[in-house]
Amino acid sequence: MTQAFTAGFLLGFSLIMAIGAQNAFILRQGLRGEYVLPLVLTCAISDALLITAGVLGFGVLVEAYPDAVNYARWGGAAFLIVYGAMSFRAAWAGGEALEDTGKTVPSVWAALATCLLLTWANPHVYLDTVVLLGGISSQYTPAWGFGLGAVLSSFVFFFCLGYGARLLRPFFTSPRAWQVLDVAVGLTMWAIALKLIWM
Repeated sequence: MTQAFTAGFLLGFSLIMAIGAQNAFILRQGLRGEYVLPLVLTCAISDALLITAGVLGFGVLVEAYPDAVNYARWGGAAFLIVYGAMSFRAAWAGGEALEDTGKTVPSVWAALATCLLLTWANPHVYLDTVVLLGGISSQYTPAWGFGLGAVLSSFVFFFCLGYGARLLRPFFTSPRAWQVLDVAVGLTMWAIALKLIWM
């Protein structure tokens, strides 16, 4: 249980911390202190629903097609290797940084609508949560322990990002610090991929 939970937490956290429109939006709102609680809850609950669907849905698929586990294992490893390589490439290129653009969101409803759009209209969300996390969860016993770890990582990340934004601003606006983060993400992805390959 502990191993499955830890693996789920680490992989989930690594996937979600990658720079993107959703994280940039939460960061900007956190910098202003506007609608932080409803926004971080929206992101985390959305992830929880998608991860749960992936873990439960993949379990049903495995019962019907036992070979699906091997396909998921090799497919997941390949995806993580490519994802890690992209993080290393981003670190090598440098120049990435997130900044507060100064744009404001007129109301909590407009903020929630934007957040939901950035979450549910992003195809990478489904790939990361339903396909990748759902597929890899079948490699661990219990699979729900892996899923629980991934769900918790989402809550931890979004609450830290939303409420810690003011403290994290120098980090996220520094290209050098972002290079360090990209390297850390790449190393985590490759470590998990190697573990999948040698299981």
